[in-house]
This record gives sequence, structure tokens and C-alpha cells, in this order.
Amino acid sequence: MLMHPQFDPIAIRLGPLAVHWYGITYLVAFALFFFLATRRLRHEPYASITQPAPWTRRDIEDLLFWGVLGVIAGGRLGYCLFYKPGYYAAHPLEIFAIWQGGMSFHGGMLGVIVAMIAWAQSRGRPWLQVTDLIAPCVPLGLASGRVGNFINGELWGRVADPSLPWAMVFPGAALPDGTNPPRHPSQIYQFLLEGVLLFVLLWLYARHPRKTGQVSGAFLLGYGVFRFVAEYFRQPDAHLGLLALGMSMGQWLCVPMMVAGLALWAWASRAPEGR
Repeated sequence: MLMHPQFDPIAIRLGPLAVHWYGITYLVAFALFFFLATRRLRHEPYASITQPAPWTRRDIEDLLFWGVLGVIAGGRLGYCLFYKPGYYAAHPLEIFAIWQGGMSFHGGMLGVIVAMIAWAQSRGRPWLQVTDLIAPCVPLGLASGRVGNFINGELWGRVADPSLPWAMVFPGAALPDGTNPPRHPSQIYQFLLEGVLLFVLLWLYARHPRKTGQVSGAFLLGYGVFRFVAEYFRQPDAHLGLLALGMSMGQWLCVPMMVAGLALWAWASRAPEGR
């Protein structure tokens, strides 16, 4: 049985300015995306595209900017709508108080999709071509965010068997009776599954020419499956608990994601060559 190290959430103090580790993990995520996306331009079909214009490093810079906006706006709105709709309906101005915390991956993903559609239309590019480019570049950024969750000692897992070698006690996870049993370090599970493993699988899959939409479909399906599994080890949100069929909100949000991913991949696979 392990004890959570209780890291100081503040990485650097410069007078009144405090730089948090969680903020740094976001910067690392954006840097990883830029690094990987510029290398994706060497893969087909992006290396050969000339219409409406060749893909360039400047396109990646623009995609990153639009994606950041989509992550922040979508992540925050998704959290408010999916996890605490009643509270934010009664306190609408607090929707903008992002410094108080509260972001949803599924909302952030929807925000990025909207941002990519808008960017693609402004450049005259097929939007699935855009999402196919960025999909393999996302998982390592998600992994970076899970490192931030672990440093903060938040989003811990469900109670684990004390004999589990990596079961961990999180100081803030005490039960109502005052006991604090060891838990699954679900942040690490998510780091490994929906971060590292998903990246490896998608990157290898996307290195070879695929039909438009296949890589995007593979990302939706892969993330949905890995997140669905990880949710069995993650403590459900206290104010929601488990919902219908004993599933968490995260799992219910993964269901349409998996269905959409499988449908998109199947549709793309049946499309004629050169579409």
C-alpha cells in the first residue's frame, strides 16, 4: 500500500505570481501536439496534398490556437451541462469562473470538433481531413493532463484491495466514517490507457494511408473504450454517484462516442478510393 506523495500544486512562485503544475501540464500538452502535428505532415496524404494549398507549419500553428479555444470553451461548458446543470442554471455567471476548476473531456472534445469544422471551412479543406491529422496527436496531451491530476491528488480511484501492490491512500479521499482506505490510482490508469497506449496504436495506424475519416473514427472508438474501462476504477463524482445500469457519467458519455467512432470508421471504410 502506497501513500500519495502530496506534491505542492504550485511549481514556481514569483512574488505574487504562482505557476501551478496543472497549468504546466496543459502547456506540455499543447507543445506535444505541435511537435507531433508537424511530423504528421510527413505522413500521407498530407505530404502530397496541393489543393486548395499544401499543408504547412503555419496551418499547425493556427490549428493549435483554434484547438486551445475549443478545449477551454467546450471543456468548461461540457462540465457545466453534463455534471452540474442545476447549479450553473442557478448561478450562470459562475460558468465563466474557470479558475475555480471544472472541465470535461467530452465537452472539450466537442469544442475542438466545432473549432476544427470552423477552421476547415475557413480554409476550404474537408473537416475530416483536419480531424484525421490531429487525432493521433491528442492522446499524449491527455496523458499530460492526467499527470496533473495525479500531482493535485484529485480524481482518485475507487476503493481497492489493500493487497494490491500499487493501491494508494489519497489524503483527501476519506470516507464519511473518517477512514481512508487505499484506492486505485486511476489517474495513472488513464495516463497509460487513454494516453500512452492510445497514442501508440493511433500513431502506428495513421502512419499508413487511410481513407478520410478512418483515423478520426479510430480515435473516437479507442478513447471511448479505454475511458469506459478506466471508469470502473475511478471514483464517480460525489454529487452524481453511479447512474442507470450502475454506470458513471463518464461511461454514459463514452457510449455515444464509441457508437459514433465505430459508425464513422465503418462509413469511411466503405467509401470509394480517392473520396
